[in-house]
Amino acid sequence: MNDQPARLAEPGLQLFGAASSVATATDTLFVALLLLCGAMALLLAALVVWLCVRYRAGAAVDRSDPPSDAGALETTWIVVPLLVFLGIFAWAARDFLVEQRPPPDALPIHVVGKQWMWKLEHGSGRREINELHVPQGRPVELILASEDAIHSFYLPAFRLKQDAVPGRVTHLWFTATRLGEFRLFCSEFCGSEHAGMVGKVTVMSPAEYARWLDAGPVEPGTVQQGFALYRSSGCSGCHDAGSTVHAPMLQGLYGRRVQLQDGRSVTVDESYLRDSIVLPGRDVVAGFAPIMPSYAGQLDETQLQQLVAYLRAGAPSNPTPEALR
Repeated sequence: MNDQPARLAEPGLQLFGAASSVATATDTLFVALLLLCGAMALLLAALVVWLCVRYRAGAAVDRSDPPSDAGALETTWIVVPLLVFLGIFAWAARDFLVEQRPPPDALPIHVVGKQWMWKLEHGSGRREINELHVPQGRPVELILASEDAIHSFYLPAFRLKQDAVPGRVTHLWFTATRLGEFRLFCSEFCGSEHAGMVGKVTVMSPAEYARWLDAGPVEPGTVQQGFALYRSSGCSGCHDAGSTVHAPMLQGLYGRRVQLQDGRSVTVDESYLRDSIVLPGRDVVAGFAPIMPSYAGQLDETQLQQLVAYLRAGAPSNPTPEALR
């Protein structure tokens, strides 16, 4: 095996070296802001210089009857920049909302930050540490959690950064557009070895990515592991059909809106499912008693992600290895 470190491309340090679909939009917005602010700075500097020269001491200019107000100028100076910056806000908000909504066909990959490494698991069960392999041209959704401190999954070449927060589930998605290897950092100070929490992302062709998945160790997929936890942790004893315990059915629950005892309604997502496992008394579904025990401390973040992945897949009774490939 070659022990020499791979030479990594650094498009994140080059303005137009976009390596993801998100990066292009981010660079375009950045350049627009740079040009606008630069133009305004040059305009103001030119006006200051012109006024200093034009009205310097001793200059032969008419100083009689100076204007007491400039209502039209002030109104224009307020309204025009306001409209321009509201337009920029709308532009940035549109890009932000796009980044927050992964496509339904995005490839889910589970990421857990831990002092001081990134642990990643593909739907097929293939696992990595401080490395991420993704196919070119296919949307990828990263589902992030942390076991200890706040970490931040940072991909400069992709112009993306997302915090992994203890007790929460966060998301990040992208479509890689360039083949190659790109830097991965933790950009949130997380302890004494923070600077060593680095890695790389390898973008491969779809065919090469499929071969890479198949070449890995034969392990149960994420959904299958979640199904095993669902059984071994006793979840099936209450939530399966035919149970004598009055508990909500979990099949097909993900993505639905549920009514809670306090009158609120929430959409079932990863965060709600995780909280229902470790904090079951907080958001109790209407019509059910708060009798579920907490699994806090019994399941680590990787196991919680596997269990949530099983529930996200619809809680199938016989999940296949290809469930999340």
